[in-house]
This record gives sequence, structure tokens and C-alpha cells, in this order.
Amino acid sequence: MSGRVRIPAWSALVAVLALLLPPMAAVGAAAADGPPAVKLSKSQAGTGGSITVTGSGWRARTLLMILVCGQSVPSSGVTGGTNSCANADGRAVTTDAEGRFSRKLPVAEPPVPCPCVVHVATVTGAKAEADAIFQVAGHAVEPLPAEPTGGRLSVLTDTRLDGSGGLLTWFGAPPSRTLVFTVGNVGTSPVRNPVFQVGTSHGVFAPQWEEQQWRGTIRPGRKARIELPVELAAGAHGGYTVSLKYGGKVMAEQPWGVGRPWGVTLFWVLVCLVVPAALFRIGMALVDRVRPRRTARRRGLRLPELALRVPGLKPREEARHALPSPPSTLPWFTPDNDPGTAGRLSAPHDDSPTSPTTPTRKGST
Repeated sequence: MSGRVRIPAWSALVAVLALLLPPMAAVGAAAADGPPAVKLSKSQAGTGGSITVTGSGWRARTLLMILVCGQSVPSSGVTGGTNSCANADGRAVTTDAEGRFSRKLPVAEPPVPCPCVVHVATVTGAKAEADAIFQVAGHAVEPLPAEPTGGRLSVLTDTRLDGSGGLLTWFGAPPSRTLVFTVGNVGTSPVRNPVFQVGTSHGVFAPQWEEQQWRGTIRPGRKARIELPVELAAGAHGGYTVSLKYGGKVMAEQPWGVGRPWGVTLFWVLVCLVVPAALFRIGMALVDRVRPRRTARRRGLRLPELALRVPGLKPREEARHALPSPPSTLPWFTPDNDPGTAGRLSAPHDDSPTSPTTPTRKGST
């Protein structure tokens, strides 16, 4: 008997696969966690043409917006926001289960000069975007605006919305919150009374911007806590996104889920129940007022019938005990079959005291 131990071939294969699978899974996870990428079928095209935009590395089942934007480069992004893009000719696409997509995009001139990019960004959920260099043939090209050398603000913390709805909001009052964030001055000069732009958007619609000025001075290397009010229209509900822009660049976005004003729904339900009931009651009151009284129907009663009513009896008992008026002899009550004589079995006789058949007491004369 030898001291060698035989290892089955399948056991060795399982051991090899166990060693190889973790590195392969790590590589796949790294690829999935990588930044989203965008590729174009053409790097240049004229107005009226079209290009094919493909992407990978995006979240699965995510709605994306594809736009041609001017005054932008991939390194700095779309500096002017969506105002620098051809929004009317944009396209939407949804990624597949692997985070990929392919979509044709018509070429259109942006409202600002090139350099241009094809800008792809998420519409809902966590913010993600990617740009690819693209040249619109025949469109003007100008250098990018110089960045200010003075103070520059940068968002240092995540934004949040403080506040809650009240009873009036439940009945359709405009919902309001306070956008809170912290910014720092990363420039070389102080920033005095900065003007921010706060925008609110619903679904796939573009945000509606409103300028709000913060009173104060932020010195270089310092930070400040900013609070800006945000208010929606009356009766607004659903998913909204609050965007913050400064210096023409979007600095942060914060989702906001607004509840439905159920008080308005309850009000209309009550209106649908109360108004018909009130109209019914009003109609019945009018009918009672217009219809004739019951006393008018009894004017034709005869005096003998009124005189025969016994006090203290109810109408039904009065009718039961009422004495009929003496009518003429009915035809079926003839002298031969008169019910008054039906109980007599003997011949009629005189019951008077003088009758011979009446017995007399003894001793009478």
C-alpha cells in the first residue's frame, strides 16, 4: 500500500476556478463602477445631418438626455448650462440592463458659438454626465470665456432641504423649503454679496431659474453656510429637482418629493356629496310649498258624516264606528229573508202583558 494520495481531477479544477473567479469579478466590478462614456459615429457634421451616439458604463434602465451644446469642452463641462444647448433638437434614450445605449441625434446649431460637445446627462436619479467633442460644420467658433481670476465659490458639502409642509399645504398651498449648503472661496479675492440662481424642475422639463442674492462677504480660504428659500406653485406635487447655479455653472442638485394635497381631493368629494343633497332638499321644499293642501280635498264632506264623528276616536276608528245614513230598503233584504227574523223558530206572537198567553201570578184577580 503506497503513501500517495490521489486527488480527483474535478477537485483540482474547482480549486483553479476558485482562484481565478475573484480577480475576474473584481475586474467586472471595476468596469461597472467606472465613469460613463460616450462615443460618436462622426466627429463633424453639418446642420440637417445626423450622428449616432453610443454610451456605456451608465446605470441600468436610466433615462438620459442627449444635446448638442456650445462654448463647452469635456474638461470643464457645459459652462452655460442647458441654455448653451440646442434643446429643441435633443433626444432622450433609456439604457438597457447593462447600462448601454445607442441613439441617433440630429445635428443642430447651438445658440452659442463652438467649441461644441455632445452632452449626455441623466434626467432622474443620481446626477451623472459625459461629454464628447463634436464640431458643427459651418457654425461659428470662438474661444472660451476667460475664467475670473478673483474669488471663486465651490460647494463643500451636500445640499439639503429644510422645512416641512403644514395644514395649508395639505389643502393646496404652495410648498416651500429652505435650500441649505456650504460654499468655500477657492479664489484669491473676497466674494461680496454673491448672486445664486435657484431652479426647480419637474420630471423631464427644464428648470425655471430665479436669482437670489446672499448678503455677506466670503474671504479667500473661508467658507460660509448659505440658506436660500425655495417655493413651488400652488397644488404642486410629485418629484421635483432643485438646482443651484453660480457663475453660469450648475453647482448642485437636490431631489424633492412633494406629497399630493389630499385636502383638495377631500374638498371636491364633499362638494360632490353636499351640493346634490342640498339641491334635493331645496327641490323638496319647493314641491311642498307649491302642491295643494290636504284640507282642500275634504271640503266636499257632508254634514251628516261630520256630525257622526265621535270625539276621542282616531280616524280609522271613526270610520269603523261611523253610523251609516239610513238608506232605503236594500233589494236583497226582503221581508222574507230579513236577518232580524232569521233567529226565530216559532210563529210570531204578542208579548204584551195583556196577551192571553202571558202567565199570571197566583192570587191575581
